Amino acid sequence: MKNMIKIKVRVKLIHPDAKMPFYGSEEAAGFDLYSVEDVTIMAGETKIIKTGVSLEIQEGYCFQVWDRSGLGAKGIHRFAGLGDSDYRGEYKIVLHNSTQKDYEIKKGDRIAQIVPVPIVRADFEQTEKLNETSRGEGGFHSTGQ
Repeated sequence: MKNMIKIKVRVKLIHPDAKMPFYGSEEAAGFDLYSVEDVTIMAGETKIIKTGVSLEIQEGYCFQVWDRSGLGAKGIHRFAGLGDSDYRGEYKIVLHNSTQKDYEIKKGDRIAQIVPVPIVRADFEQTEKLNETSRGEGGFHSTGQ
């Protein structure tokens, strides 16, 4: 942990059952967010789950929202997944049940992991021609499998 960069993240708990974010291990890249509600995600359904947490990160960074590996292995995946530095609302996690069985989220369950990430912004320049590469316009599976 001594070589990791740390940045300040301010946390506002906006629900009585909200939990402070938590890193599961010393070298974890993502911190966990928890559900503040009991929710059933029906087979094939997508639901928005409340965390009761608002986050603030400094300009020049964002939060990426990722699956928790245990949920992903069960077929529960997050959709959407970016929190900008100017967003101050509640973090709600969009979860999709890709299985044929309903899935229960209980209050207090870890439902996503968040990774703070530095931002690099694009400086757009319109052009009539792009530089040539060996791949060219090759799309899906054009570099092999």
